[in-house]
Amino acid sequence: MNTAILAFAIDCAIGDPRSSFHPVVLIGKLISLFEAFLYREDDSDNVKFCKGAVLMLCVLIISYCAADGIMYLAALAHNEYVTWAVGALLLSFTISPRTLSEAGHEIRAYLLAGDLENARFKVGWIVGRDTENLTVGEVTRATVETISENIVDGIVSPLFFFMLGGVPLAVMYRAANTMDSMIGYKNDKYMFFGRAAARADDVWNYVPARITGVLLIFAAFILHMDYRNAWRIMCRDANKHPSPNGGYTESTVAGALGIQLGGLNYYFGKPSFRTCMGDPVHELGPQHILQAIRLMYTTTILFLLVMAVVHYWYTGGRFL
Repeated sequence: MNTAILAFAIDCAIGDPRSSFHPVVLIGKLISLFEAFLYREDDSDNVKFCKGAVLMLCVLIISYCAADGIMYLAALAHNEYVTWAVGALLLSFTISPRTLSEAGHEIRAYLLAGDLENARFKVGWIVGRDTENLTVGEVTRATVETISENIVDGIVSPLFFFMLGGVPLAVMYRAANTMDSMIGYKNDKYMFFGRAAARADDVWNYVPARITGVLLIFAAFILHMDYRNAWRIMCRDANKHPSPNGGYTESTVAGALGIQLGGLNYYFGKPSFRTCMGDPVHELGPQHILQAIRLMYTTTILFLLVMAVVHYWYTGGRFL
């Protein structure tokens, strides 16, 4: 339990350092290496799927073993504080609340200053859609959607799997999620080669997404937001999202803030409509980015409390 709290504190203090030796960067390089070795454009769809599944299994196993090896080496010091610190540092690399917060605050600052051009440019760093023609409301929507969805991917899921299987399992989850973000696309190249990675990511996030949806409602209550509407919209709209998991956070945030998410996006100039979630009670604006960030941090703290309770029960009354 101390490891998770310290990992969160590390992230809050220093964020995600940009380094070629960052574990997630190394996982990305590993994925690219296997992709270059395995992917062949002229393979049949079935062969592409099988090769993609091999890539997924290899990356998951290597990531788990690497993290487990680091923790084993830390344990050789025979000092619980060393083991605790190494585990917390490694776990901090799997979560990203500060990165999400900083991106959101920067985009909000540009919008408040009337600098829509830089707001569009910055939001293009965190979303895959075309951003050059977005309005203030659309920039806000893209930012809130990203923060909402990444409460699961970037915070709750890594902590959830740490709770189940320690640092190695949290790192293994991060590898699965990184594979989905790199090869889990429904395009000509990755439709079959990345399918196993995309399906695996859905499975990994299934339980954490629903836990997060419930915690967001409690967070809305604590923050004096519309928690009743958050519950109503989650029940009504969560399954409208194209992802089996993304709707549980986006719809709940939309309900809590009284806004509407989803709608028309453009990808490489091609329109793509996603079913709307929530009701447009309020016009989307920079204030909603700040509210989404507050919901994110409150939900994170609530999940850490849940972890503490589970740990206390599991260890028979010992928090350490």
